[in-house]
Amino acid sequence: MKKLIIQIPCYNEEKTLAVALAALPRQVPGFDKVEWLVIDDGSRDATAAVAKANGVDHIVRHVRNRGLARAFMTGLDAALKAGADVIVNTDADNQYNAEDIPKLTQPICDGKAEFVIGARPIQQTQHFSALKKFLQALGSWVVRQVSGTDVLDAPSGFRAMDRTAARRFIVFNSYTYTLETIIQAGRQGIAVLSVPIRTNEDLRPSRLVRSVPSYVWRSCQTIVRIYITYSPFRFFMFLASFPFIAGLVCALNFLYYFAIGQEDRHVPTVVAAGVLWAVGAFLLMEGVLADLLAINRRLLEDVRWRLSRLEEQVPGASDQKT
Repeated sequence: MKKLIIQIPCYNEEKTLAVALAALPRQVPGFDKVEWLVIDDGSRDATAAVAKANGVDHIVRHVRNRGLARAFMTGLDAALKAGADVIVNTDADNQYNAEDIPKLTQPICDGKAEFVIGARPIQQTQHFSALKKFLQALGSWVVRQVSGTDVLDAPSGFRAMDRTAARRFIVFNSYTYTLETIIQAGRQGIAVLSVPIRTNEDLRPSRLVRSVPSYVWRSCQTIVRIYITYSPFRFFMFLASFPFIAGLVCALNFLYYFAIGQEDRHVPTVVAAGVLWAVGAFLLMEGVLADLLAINRRLLEDVRWRLSRLEEQVPGASDQKT
């Protein structure tokens, strides 16, 4: 029996959750059973009660709010333990059109992808400001460069993944899971695909975008941090190139005056060149160390994946609390 679980991370969503649940399907082509899972991320309202009243099959709860990324990971773990063959993630604010869920799952059922991202019509979305559209495009471009995938809408939370992909994901970013999971998928050879999807009218303002300056700052932080995490040597080489080039300019300047016999007045440029090259060498060393840490991270990800497979094979192992 092939099972699909649709998960919804929630934080104080009692006003919108019922609308989102009402739109979810109970039958999806390619699956014998469709179940719903709600992750109550420490809500202070009646989110869990609304979920129960609307027939949600699985409800897991954080005692306190731990953020969207942790709620997403908790959902994946719970869905895997519940026997999901494919997991679809969507939002509690009904942002995504639930009728497009088969668009996400069909490529997985057909064996064409393991991880499918719904690409929103961002440029046609009227309530997105020009700045937000630009940041969405920039973020997606950076993720494509780092991950080696062709994902068109990296920040989209409307996505489907099979068991293999879900086991592989581990998110350290506390702000959002969307970018990091795509990069992990690309780096680990998971087959990633983008499909166009539709969106609904806003039921509430975005929780991630509290203000434009805040969104810009957090987005830039996320993009830079992800780039450093997954391409550390390239990042530090880029930084090191500036002091190396500046040091070369200083050295050439001194050699010019040395050639015309006026080097006495330009000795400080030699000192500056030495200092700049030392800074560049230090940054290169940092890049080597960061690259070694990145290798260690990939090894830990592989260990986690193997342990998750072992838990499924050992009866009762997945029920142990952490």
